[in-house]
Amino acid sequence: MFKKILIANRGEIAIRIMRSAQELGIKTVAVYEETDKTAMHIMRADEAFCIGSGPRKDYLNIERIINAAKATGAEAIHPGYGFLAENPNFSKRCTEAGLAFIGPPPEVISAMGSKVIARGIMTDANIPVIAGTPVLPGGDAGKEAALQFAERNGFPIMIKAVAGGGGRGIRAVKDLNELIRGLELARSEARMAFGNDEIYLEKGLPSPRHVEVQILADEYGNVIHLGTRNCSIQRRHQKMVEIAPASLPGLIQEQICQTATEAAKAAHYVNAGTVEFLLDAEERYYFLEVNTRIQVEHTISEMITGIDIVREQIRIASGKALSFSQRDIHFRGYAIEIRINAEDPKTNFMASPGVIQIYQSPGGHGIRLDGAVYQGYEIPRYYDSMLVKLTVYGFTWKEVVDRLRRALDGFGIAGVKTTIPFYKQIVNDPDFIEQRFDTSYIETHPHLLEYQENVPEMEKLASLVAEINALGHNPYAESP
Repeated sequence: MFKKILIANRGEIAIRIMRSAQELGIKTVAVYEETDKTAMHIMRADEAFCIGSGPRKDYLNIERIINAAKATGAEAIHPGYGFLAENPNFSKRCTEAGLAFIGPPPEVISAMGSKVIARGIMTDANIPVIAGTPVLPGGDAGKEAALQFAERNGFPIMIKAVAGGGGRGIRAVKDLNELIRGLELARSEARMAFGNDEIYLEKGLPSPRHVEVQILADEYGNVIHLGTRNCSIQRRHQKMVEIAPASLPGLIQEQICQTATEAAKAAHYVNAGTVEFLLDAEERYYFLEVNTRIQVEHTISEMITGIDIVREQIRIASGKALSFSQRDIHFRGYAIEIRINAEDPKTNFMASPGVIQIYQSPGGHGIRLDGAVYQGYEIPRYYDSMLVKLTVYGFTWKEVVDRLRRALDGFGIAGVKTTIPFYKQIVNDPDFIEQRFDTSYIETHPHLLEYQENVPEMEKLASLVAEINALGHNPYAESP
C-alpha cells in the first residue's frame, strides 16, 4: 500500500479522496494555485504544495503536478474529476515518472475518450448502441453524409463532439435546416472546448432516461458493478439530481448491470468507472459512453451499498485485487444527491461569487455532506461554483424524499445566492415525488423557477451578519 499520495484536484473531491486515504493510513499532499490559497482542501491535507500563480492553468499543468509529487515524495496521484482526470497524457506521464495513477491506464482513457472509438468497441462486443455515424469529414462531404444519415434515421438527431464529455459538446437538431447550420457551429464549439473539432451524428431519442452503472475492475480481470443511478434530471445535458437505484423493472435492472460489466471487459477497464446508457420509452437501453474517472454522484452508490469507492480505487492502483466479489454486494434503500452551487437559478444559473457570511448545514440520520467551504470563505470566481454536495439516504423512496426536504430546510447560507430554493421546488413537485421524470424534466417544468425567496429566513440571517459585524468577530463560525 502507498505511504503518500498527491491529489491533483481541489474542492470537495480532493477532501473526499483525502478521507479515504487517511483511513488507510496514507499521508496526503494537496496542490493549489495562489488564487486558491484559502481553499479548504489545503487545510485538510497532511501537506500542501503551491504549483503556480493560477488561475486554473496550473491545475492543468501536468509537469508541475508531476514535479510536486516528486518533491513531496508521493508515490501515486489521484486525479479526482475534472481538470486532468480524463487526460490520457496525464496517466501516461505519471507512469513514465514512476508514479502510480489512481485511475485507468492511458490507452483505456484514450479509447473511451473518443466517442466514436468507444462506440466501435461496444458494437464489436454486441453491446446495444444507438445508430450513429463515423467521424464526419469536413466540407460538402460531411454535409452529404449528414443528409444521408437523416434520411435513413429521421429526426431528432444529436450532433456530438468526438472528444466531448461531462454533458458538453452536444447539440440537438430537429430538421434539415438546423442540421446543416449545426454542423459548423458544433465543430467550432468542439474546437474551442476540447481542442478537437471532430464531430459525429447519433440518432436522438425523444425524452429518454439517462441511467448509468458504477463499475469497479482490477488488473486481474475481476469486474463488478455497484448498481444503477438515474441521472435524468438535467439542465443543458448537465446532471442536477442523481438517484440510486434507477428504479428499473427487475429484469432490465439485471440486464443493464450485466451489460455494463461486459462493456468494461470489452474496454479492458481497470479501476473505477461509469458506463452510461439511454433508455427509450419502451425501456430499451443503448450504450452512451464510459466515464473514466470517479463521478460527482458516486456518493449515492456508496450509500446504498456501503462500499467506499475511493478506497477501492487506491487499493486497485496499488496492485491489489478487489476486496469483494459481486455476490458480496447487497443493495438497500434509496439515495439522492444534489449539488448546492453558488448560483442564482433565476438569472439562468449565473455564478454568485462572494463571501459566505453565514454557513449552517443540516445533519442527522441518513445525511452526508461533501463540501469545501466554510464561514468567511470567499468563493473565487475562477473555479467551480459548488459549495457542498448533499447526499441523503432513506429505506424507501418516500423516506429519502422526506429526508431531502428536511435537509434542504436545514441549510442557512448568507452572502451568496444558491441553488437551494430551486431544489426545494423539485422536492415538492408531484412528478418528482411520483418518480415521473426523464431528460426533459427541467424544460417541461418551467414553474420550478417561480419561487419566492424566504424573506423571514433571509432577514434572520441578515441580522446575524449585522451582529457579527458589530462584535468584530464571528461567534457562530464553524472551524474549517
